[in-house]
Amino acid sequence: MSKKNGPFPSCASCEIIRPKKICFSSEGAGSKGCPTLLNNKTLNEAVKQYENPQTKEFARQASIQEGECYANRHQRPYVMQPTKTRIVEICEFAQKMGYQRLGLAFCIGLTKEAKAVERIFKAHGFEVISVVCKAGRIPKEKIGIKDKEKIVQGTEEAMCNPIYQAKILNMAKTEFNVLLGLCVGHDSLFFKYAKAPITVLAVKDRVTGHNPLAAVYLSESYYRKIAVPSVSKG
Repeated sequence: MSKKNGPFPSCASCEIIRPKKICFSSEGAGSKGCPTLLNNKTLNEAVKQYENPQTKEFARQASIQEGECYANRHQRPYVMQPTKTRIVEICEFAQKMGYQRLGLAFCIGLTKEAKAVERIFKAHGFEVISVVCKAGRIPKEKIGIKDKEKIVQGTEEAMCNPIYQAKILNMAKTEFNVLLGLCVGHDSLFFKYAKAPITVLAVKDRVTGHNPLAAVYLSESYYRKIAVPSVSKG
């Protein structure tokens, strides 16, 4: 998209405090490129998509679930009191949607976690179809990986196969897919090829114990190097 179509949104850089944002209050204001104030045509096109009954119900239940993640909402003044973990939220949302068969696409490095997740989902009454990333055992050479590019050089390594994971779950006709720890890029391919709606339970971060925001929170202190590309690549 060319610059002549701008200005483009930069919501992450907006310095207007939350109560005074136009996206939060009808009397609020917006910064340059604010998507609430501009692009009315695109906004109307997006809103029109909610007229589809299935899309509307999905969005409605998601919003109901969002609200139910906080306790004592009737209190005034209200102070946010979150009460539900991500995995509980996934279970409750899936139940609201009437889903019975869940797909679990996971990384082989999180096999122990996947077993626990599967057990929890089953305890909530779901049928679980789980597929590991290395399923099919296709050698990395198939996609042009050289020996020096492998994790353990001089060995046979199977490539991650998110397209196969997606197709297996498509064949099983899963109603809702859950991602657990797929690599950056591999998760993108799963999103592209899976047919059922997808949510993410946890993403992979090999350094922080799969808590990627830890580095973001510390990006002005102990993890300053991630904001300096020449250093972070070292």
